Amino acid sequence: MPIYQRSGNVPAKRHVQFRNGSGKLYQEEVFGSRGFDGRYSILYHLYAPTEVRELEVLKANEQPKLVPSSEGFRHRHFRLGDATTFGDAVSGRKVCLVNSDVSIGICAPEDDMEYFYCNGNSDELIFVQEGAGVLHTQFGNLPYKEGDYIVIPKGTIYKMTSATPKADLFLVIETPGNLELPRRYLNEYGQLLEHSPFYSRDILIPENTQPEDKRGDFEVRVKTRSHLMSYHLGHHPFDVVGWDGYLYPFIFNIFDFEPITGRIHMPPPVHQTFAGQNFVVCSFVPRLVDYHPDAIPAPYNHSNLQSDEVLFYVSGNFMSRKGINEGSMTFHPAGIPHGPQPDAMQESIGMTRTTETAVMIDTFQPLNVTMDALDFDDKKYSLSWGTTGDVPSKMGA
Repeated sequence: MPIYQRSGNVPAKRHVQFRNGSGKLYQEEVFGSRGFDGRYSILYHLYAPTEVRELEVLKANEQPKLVPSSEGFRHRHFRLGDATTFGDAVSGRKVCLVNSDVSIGICAPEDDMEYFYCNGNSDELIFVQEGAGVLHTQFGNLPYKEGDYIVIPKGTIYKMTSATPKADLFLVIETPGNLELPRRYLNEYGQLLEHSPFYSRDILIPENTQPEDKRGDFEVRVKTRSHLMSYHLGHHPFDVVGWDGYLYPFIFNIFDFEPITGRIHMPPPVHQTFAGQNFVVCSFVPRLVDYHPDAIPAPYNHSNLQSDEVLFYVSGNFMSRKGINEGSMTFHPAGIPHGPQPDAMQESIGMTRTTETAVMIDTFQPLNVTMDALDFDDKKYSLSWGTTGDVPSKMGA
């Protein structure tokens, strides 16, 4: 985040002695991206964060199995809302689409995490489709609810606990690059501009908590390079007495996105919320539609010639098509035209607002479909633009 934050107790200067009331020296840690040239925070621990009592290799990080290229490429619809519960918020993840810049998947955890987790390879963006709970981190706690984007920088140690009796449902995006706010929303000082569709007040930072001063055996599972490692610390990893800086986990709720509208149909970039390495994330939220007297509110047909488009349907009445459900995800590969179903343009004329909510991911390198995604595949979707005279209705109709 390009917003300076400070939490807990920190000394007046960096890299100087900082002691508790008994004279014990706190352990300083610089938590930074891109070496010493990117965003960073400085944390102060009760114990050395490098203290490891035992470690082991749990397993090699297996690459997702891809659908054979002999199947070719076509538009796809994945009914991810039908995902069965499995594992926890990390072990239960199923990757559906992937390239070297990003992976996109689903998770319906059956259990709470019994260990701490650190993704040393990737920034994570977890969208909460269903459920509520708490993300516990060394920076503090972040309560989450439906509609939240949870942004977790690589290297963050965390544990997720659910507060709902039924299973949560998460859309999970991982990227080895850095997940950031769009640069065009920021001025030269890093402040969000007046025309940005959200503001600093909409961003939730970790709640300040008391450091965990506990000794014992604490397992942190670390995803690093090609392996999942188990690191056993001799102290609780959330032993931070204070921190400050620009790099930390945070939450932004999709319903706090203020849509930009116009007299004629506005293209997807006005909905951009996050920027990644060779991909963007956009938020479609309930909004007034185009108000030119001859406007067609439904989106126009278009060909993404150099980007793949992924759309995750959250809720509401999606004006451009029928046959989708909450938790559906569509995939439109580059070079193949797509757009509203027959009659959708005509039926949208005269509409004044839309209630749709969706998350869009556009990638600028081709995505590959995984074998796990086929568990959710709607094989009829590619032919759903037939001239049947069907009219879009409520989502899931």
